[in-house]
Amino acid sequence: MLDAATVWGQHVSPFLSPVVTVQVASEPWQLAAYHDLRRRIFADEQGLFSGSDVDDHDGGATAIVALSQVAGAPDEVVGVVRIYPAGASTWFGGRLGVCPRYRARRFIGTALIFAAVSTARAWGCIDFLATVQARNVRYFEQHWFRRLEPVEVCGQPHHLMRAALDVFPPRVACTQRPVDARSLRLPRCRSVT
Repeated sequence: MLDAATVWGQHVSPFLSPVVTVQVASEPWQLAAYHDLRRRIFADEQGLFSGSDVDDHDGGATAIVALSQVAGAPDEVVGVVRIYPAGASTWFGGRLGVCPRYRARRFIGTALIFAAVSTARAWGCIDFLATVQARNVRYFEQHWFRRLEPVEVCGQPHHLMRAALDVFPPRVACTQRPVDARSLRLPRCRSVT
């Protein structure tokens, strides 16, 4: 993917699709791009891991991807999150990330959170937890998560957080019914207790 180009001496910004959908990864290219984007964000950019961020949870995790659309077809994985069960009805979400070019469009993170929690709920989740980097806690609080306790992950400060499940309808974000990131509206969150 081009980051920038020059055409006839003029700087041309890279294409940013106005249409982004979120769904459970269903094709090999989506899974490959999911792992590549995670590596670029969590190993290369943030330096939390050396080489790869894959861990024991990945074996039982479900990959959820944000896909930019071109002419009505998925083009590129621009956001990622994983969910996995941690017991009979407790689920965890983690490794949420958005590619740098799309970060200014905060609706992609919102759609990834919605798809992750809603999909887990559809699969029997009654308690959804996440370990969130300290710098992202406020963002998650604005998305119906509340702090439980500070924890350390990979030597960095995080918070264990819990989602307010009643805000997220049980709905699997699948190919036939992806989450449209632009039209998603969650109820306004002032504070979660």
